[in-house]
Amino acid sequence: MPEIQTEKRIPKFLIEEDVIQLKISCLSNRERALLEFLYCTGCRVGEVQKINIEDIDWEHCSAIVNGKGSKQREIYFTTECKLWLKRYLGDRQDSCKALFVTETYPIRRMAIPTIRCTVKKMASRGEFSVNVYPHRFRHTFACQLLDNGVPFSSRGCLVGHEKASTTQIYAQLRGERRKELYRRYF
Repeated sequence: MPEIQTEKRIPKFLIEEDVIQLKISCLSNRERALLEFLYCTGCRVGEVQKINIEDIDWEHCSAIVNGKGSKQREIYFTTECKLWLKRYLGDRQDSCKALFVTETYPIRRMAIPTIRCTVKKMASRGEFSVNVYPHRFRHTFACQLLDNGVPFSSRGCLVGHEKASTTQIYAQLRGERRKELYRRYF
């Protein structure tokens, strides 16, 4: 039976100015650590929710996350993210193994809706005209890989896409990038 073609929407991403504004709007080390982690890893919200402190390799700025279909993959994060994660963990007074935990008692792993709500609160303080949600950071990460010239085969691996067609959709993005390529080659 032939595969049914479904129309794929072009994912929405954040521009650099939006990310800077979000960073400024953070009120706690937890918010900033969460924002940095979402922004520089390209993780799905479910992967962020499941990660434990012991999953992090501080020396190599990497972590093992459990993704879709119970598949594990290694992700990487920046030194800036590492510093915010350490500040956040230094603030904590609990023994919960989860990387991101609630601020209210009893302290427990942040649920996916709580992560979404936290991101929405940051965005509302930043007075954004665009909708900000955790998966938008994933789209932003994928766009930056494209803009920074990361080879196609490596992009899928870094984002955790099993199918090349999923990664390919990001090649349609960024009008300014298309315009730049047009001017360079025509």
